[in-house]
Amino acid sequence: MSAIANITVFDGASTPVTHTLTATSVSRLADGSVLAEWRENATGVPVDASIHLTQKLSKLKSGVYKVEQRLEVPVMESVSGQNAAGYTAAPKVAYVNTVVTTGFFHERSDAEGRRLVLQMSNNLLNNISTSVAAATTGPAPELFGTLTAAT
Repeated sequence: MSAIANITVFDGASTPVTHTLTATSVSRLADGSVLAEWRENATGVPVDASIHLTQKLSKLKSGVYKVEQRLEVPVMESVSGQNAAGYTAAPKVAYVNTVVTTGFFHERSDAEGRRLVLQMSNNLLNNISTSVAAATTGPAPELFGTLTAAT
């Protein structure tokens, strides 16, 4: 199993920003699932307003593996001005943009097949129309491809 580690990801903005997601925990849940969590620890940003990533690996009663990756990016309110007493309220989270990628893999499936379907899904999401090799290392390829959760 892979040891949980920090993840560096670019946001894809016109001037890309690098985000470092810090490994925060790995838990084994009561149902036997494994849940790994990461959070961006940006200076001056409250924990509730930080980018969060979770990955979960579980096996359903049917024997099918369920893998899930959830990325949550909070958007802060825009605070403008102050009240008559000169008080300016602290900004709060206005909403959270979330993307969840879930895979269901039969226990007879193999790592290559799981990697290929993940790569096809990624290519569709990114509008990639050329051949791209499927990634084999990193938190998401290991979760989806080898059914290995971070430890």
